[in-house]
Amino acid sequence: MVQSLPKSLTLEEFLKLQETKPALEYINSQIIQKPMPQGKHSTIQGELVTAINAVVKPDKIGRAFPELRCTFGGHSTVPDVCVFTSPRIPRDQNGAISNNFNLAPNWTIEILSPQQSQTKVTKNILHCLKYGTQIGWLIDPEEQSVFVYYPEQRMEVFEELQQQLPVPLFAQKFHLTVEDLLTWLLD
Repeated sequence: MVQSLPKSLTLEEFLKLQETKPALEYINSQIIQKPMPQGKHSTIQGELVTAINAVVKPDKIGRAFPELRCTFGGHSTVPDVCVFTSPRIPRDQNGAISNNFNLAPNWTIEILSPQQSQTKVTKNILHCLKYGTQIGWLIDPEEQSVFVYYPEQRMEVFEELQQQLPVPLFAQKFHLTVEDLLTWLLD
C-alpha cells in the first residue's frame, strides 16, 4: 500500500520519503509508482544483472545494479537495471559504494511489465540519454523484442532471434542475442 502523499513535493522532499515496494519515481514534479514486477520481468532482470556483471565486474570495468535509484536532471527514477562504469560509481568516505547515485547511468535497461506504459518508460530512457547515458534498452517480453535507444535520439528494434544486441563500448565483451534473452524465460 502506498502512503498518502501530498499533492506536490519538491525533489528534495520526495527523496526524504520512506522507500516503497514497488518503488516511487519522481518525474516532472509528479510521483509515479512503478508496477510490481512479475515473472517474466523478474527473470530477465535477474539474469541480465548476473550476465552483465560476469563480464564487466571481474576486470573492474563496471557494475550492473537492479532497481537502483538514480537522481539527476530534476528526476529520481529506478531503472530495472542500470550499469555504471567503475570510475563513475559513487563512493563514500570509506571507499564503499555509496547509497546515493546522483548521476545518470552509463547504460539503462527497462523491462516492460504488463499494463505499463511504453511511452512513460521510453521517456525515462530518453531522460537518461539527455544526461549522458550511452545506450538504453527497452525489453518487451510479450512482443519478444528489444528497443535500443542511442543519444542522438535514434532507435532500433531487435526482434530477429539471431540479432546481436548492441552494448556500450565499455561492455563490448558482453554478447547477447534476442534468442539468448528469450531463452532465459524457458529455463
